[in-house]
Amino acid sequence: MKSARQIFIGGMLAAAVMAVAPSAWTQQINGTPGSPDATVTIDGKQIPPPPMPFGGVIKESVKDSTPYWPPRVVAPKGAPNILLIMTDDQGYGISSTFGGVIPTPAMDRVAKAGLRYTQFHSTALCSPTRAALITGRNHHTVGAGVVGELATGYAGYDSIIGPEHATIGEILKENGYATSWFGKEHNTPTFQYSLAGPYDQWPSGMGFEYFYGFMGGETDQWTPYLFRDHTQIFPWIGRKDYNLTTDMADEAVKYLHSMNAVAPDKPFFLYYVPGGTHSPHQPTKEWIAKIHAMHLFDNGWEKLRDTIFANQKKLGVIPPDTQLTPWPDGQAALGGAKLPRWDSLSLIQKKLYIRQAEVFAAYAAYTDYEIGRVIQEVQDQGKLDNTIIIYICGDNGTSPEGTLEGTYNTLTAYNGILTIPEPLQLLHYEDWGSDKTYPHMAVGWTWAFDTPFKWTKQVASHFGGTRQGMAISWPGHISDVGGIRTQFHHIIDIVPTLLEATGIKAPELVNGIPQKPIEGVSMAYTLDPAAAGPNAPSKHETQYFEMVGNRAIYHDGWVAATTPPVAPWMLGATMPELGDYHWELYNIAKDYSENNDLAAQQPDKLKEMQALFLTEAGKYQVFPLDNSGFVRVLAPKPSATAGKTEFTYTGVNAGIPFGNAPSILDKDYTITAEITVPKGGAEGMIVTLGGRFGGYGLYLLKGKPIFTYNLLDMERFRWEGGVGGRVGADLFGRALAPGKHTLVFNFKYDGPGPGKGGTGVFTVDGKEMASKKIAHTIPLIMTVDETFDIGLDTGTGVDNSYQLPFKFTGTIDKLTIKLGPSQMSAADKKAAEEAYAKVNN
Repeated sequence: MKSARQIFIGGMLAAAVMAVAPSAWTQQINGTPGSPDATVTIDGKQIPPPPMPFGGVIKESVKDSTPYWPPRVVAPKGAPNILLIMTDDQGYGISSTFGGVIPTPAMDRVAKAGLRYTQFHSTALCSPTRAALITGRNHHTVGAGVVGELATGYAGYDSIIGPEHATIGEILKENGYATSWFGKEHNTPTFQYSLAGPYDQWPSGMGFEYFYGFMGGETDQWTPYLFRDHTQIFPWIGRKDYNLTTDMADEAVKYLHSMNAVAPDKPFFLYYVPGGTHSPHQPTKEWIAKIHAMHLFDNGWEKLRDTIFANQKKLGVIPPDTQLTPWPDGQAALGGAKLPRWDSLSLIQKKLYIRQAEVFAAYAAYTDYEIGRVIQEVQDQGKLDNTIIIYICGDNGTSPEGTLEGTYNTLTAYNGILTIPEPLQLLHYEDWGSDKTYPHMAVGWTWAFDTPFKWTKQVASHFGGTRQGMAISWPGHISDVGGIRTQFHHIIDIVPTLLEATGIKAPELVNGIPQKPIEGVSMAYTLDPAAAGPNAPSKHETQYFEMVGNRAIYHDGWVAATTPPVAPWMLGATMPELGDYHWELYNIAKDYSENNDLAAQQPDKLKEMQALFLTEAGKYQVFPLDNSGFVRVLAPKPSATAGKTEFTYTGVNAGIPFGNAPSILDKDYTITAEITVPKGGAEGMIVTLGGRFGGYGLYLLKGKPIFTYNLLDMERFRWEGGVGGRVGADLFGRALAPGKHTLVFNFKYDGPGPGKGGTGVFTVDGKEMASKKIAHTIPLIMTVDETFDIGLDTGTGVDNSYQLPFKFTGTIDKLTIKLGPSQMSAADKKAAEEAYAKVNN
């Protein structure tokens, strides 16, 4: 008779065996079954696979039992390592690989060992391209119809990659790959940045086992908003030579080195996406000096365009009959867009604009150099022969968000300040690109770097916004190394290409969730001409494009596209109704650069293409179309703090994302800090948001209470004590005495409308210390990459009077922030949103 324990154990085993889907384990186990070294490849239809039944024997005594280890899941035999690289805000004419004047030897290396693709496309904007890249689905399909900061409550625009759209990271991880993500992370919804999570939309929740990078669309490279997995880190503290571009390569090399030591046979998938060259443009001074010595931009942007165009023809990365599209001089065919001619500029303007281009180019070259170090590590490990490298130059066209004049602080542009006094710009000429600036360049350079095409980043209707240079190398799989491929492809084609290259199938179930089909087409047929020929017809026959109302449709060598009614750098213009956009028609099989509009000559073809766009848009969640642009930045979004008007904190709380912090913009507010000063006095930051390029801080400096308001690094306002009256036992302006104190900063806003001034009154223990009226405040956005910090300052300082991290040495008993209602009328709010729309991404 069996004991109760035997019955229990036997029942458990039987239930476990019955619960398993046997087909998931039909592939052959390698090694001795049940031994610690046993491995298995899976069919991949269901990931993770169900648990295997216990294959040993369990008796009451271990001496009568047989142990059993479930086999480890490994990648298919011979599966290659994968290094997937993508830079930021770089159009087709930037890299030397595709005719640009900026040296990119790492990309050149990949191209010479593999292939260059001359008709590869993005979505025209940051996080939409990235969402499409890692899922293999169109950006609207995975909720990324626009950047996450502008999410709205529609399926194609909510910034959420649903569980029915598993990423390539998740697929490869569950099939035996080591997966990692280094660099820009612009796919987590902005309302999920905090420690409250959830983390399903962070890299770890998307299948990437290790993450080292920054959250959001951009960050200061000297003091980045940096995370290791879920933890914010500050590696720059105490390192005067720190720059994230080098640090990220260092970390990737260390990761690869460690992986090779602990699991040399395990294939890796490393997703490497540096911030270069998104603003702020911040290379090291050594790289700026290198580029400056080359004198690449002395002749201006039109001559630069001619040089790039000639280089592209020599390299064969554009057809020999390609035409250079016109410079935007206000013609209707370019939606009235107009950029100044170089010869119309003053000598001072030319000097400043050349500096802007040199810093941008230095950032691009620097970024490529550090990418080369990562590639070299793979070679040094002897793994290059079994590694597929995909290097995509840019997630969209070059950025126009630096305004017509460029800016030493991009936050000025983000707040609709498009003209900065020339003396203030020149004040930063020598330190342009350093930690003292947060810069971007003039749009004339942007247009030139998108040669030979029209338009720029944000414009999905034209190749200036969507055509990216791409190179792929895979030793042993490409016979005509150094070749060129002209097939039409899109960012959604990377995932199916990698799956075919690894021999891994797209799963049907992931974590129990049925998967939606991958929408891209594998490019593997283009790799070996012996299989299909270098000029084989493209298998990607149809592709829609849409961003903020600008639309296009590609089909079988034809493109229909809307004319952008407003240039991305033109503010204040009224957008037309979506149905009133003008449409253009191009036969790109004969007109590579989209120079010859055939809409008037072939109206029936245009109607056919317009109808196809509507069909594709309906299929991929593009509706409802919305050309309100980046007005959606202020649209309500899920948040743990949404609607709150009073915030209370105690003790130290650093690293709160600005989206979860109280916003003092365009309203009355009161900040009350109840603190205890210990014997010997106290100093340090009590509360701050933002930093060097815009923000505020309430702190004690050598014991003296101070409130500083930084108006976008253009002007600073400071409230502090003066002689007269007493605070405790001390004169105003002197250190606070030990004991409890209450500091209050009360601001009355001179609304309605955005960016108005107001009057701030600073009191300590109920007695007025200082009152000051200011003419202007920050209207729209105070920071994009710094946090709300209580008890210390984790980013940059609001002024130069203190050293970071400036920890408060007293005790914060209670901090209260009370907000009045927004003083922007509906009309004011819409106007402010539209201004913000044109410059921020």
